[in-house]
Amino acid sequence: MKILITNDDGIDSPGLQKLASLLRAGGKHKVFIIAPDTNRSGISNALSLISGPVKLLAAGEDAWSCSGFPGDCVLIGLREAIIERPDIVISGINRGANLGTDIIYSGTVAAARQASLSGIPSIALSLAGNRPYNWDMAASWSAEHFEELLNFWKEGSFLNVNIPNSKGRPEGIETTWPAPRSYSDYLKLVTAVDGSQWCFLYGEEQLAGSEPGSDCNAISRNFVSISIIHNFPTVLE
Repeated sequence: MKILITNDDGIDSPGLQKLASLLRAGGKHKVFIIAPDTNRSGISNALSLISGPVKLLAAGEDAWSCSGFPGDCVLIGLREAIIERPDIVISGINRGANLGTDIIYSGTVAAARQASLSGIPSIALSLAGNRPYNWDMAASWSAEHFEELLNFWKEGSFLNVNIPNSKGRPEGIETTWPAPRSYSDYLKLVTAVDGSQWCFLYGEEQLAGSEPGSDCNAISRNFVSISIIHNFPTVLE
């Protein structure tokens, strides 16, 4: 199987590199990497290619860094310009959760959405929790359950998968819906010598939505959360 891996944390992220290495092991899969050259978290579905070219640099075996955003990386990978068209796109493993409301902002999730819009099965993978991150567990679990995860994919959707950042292995898998999340953000203004004002955003993520069946609930109980997300917003009647 031909797999394209990208992310929004940058090409050097251990989540991406460890997963790529495990999926390449044994020669069963052909793995390509096209990922941002620096951290592009919170960029959602922004595309640099709309306004101009992006720069690619070779970054190892079948791997390239991209000056653009996660969505650009997927667009390039699907156009067969430098790699074969992939059978599946994996975005991640992200540093931190992408639960509930996070999917609106996440560049990791946006890359999976971009692939799915072209009819390619796609998975956004995130390690839900705080430092220290158990990358080895998350990568090995993802590689071992790769084909099982694919069975959840449906046409017109992508998978948003969150793995609990625990020392041990997850208790299992649950299909979930995205729970609303609140953020304890606050803005700090700093006035520079020249009179300009600089805005700094601070705050912490808050795990919300403890309702049974929600992604936050699954993570709180050490279960892997799999949400099947439709490509397009729905209209409330």
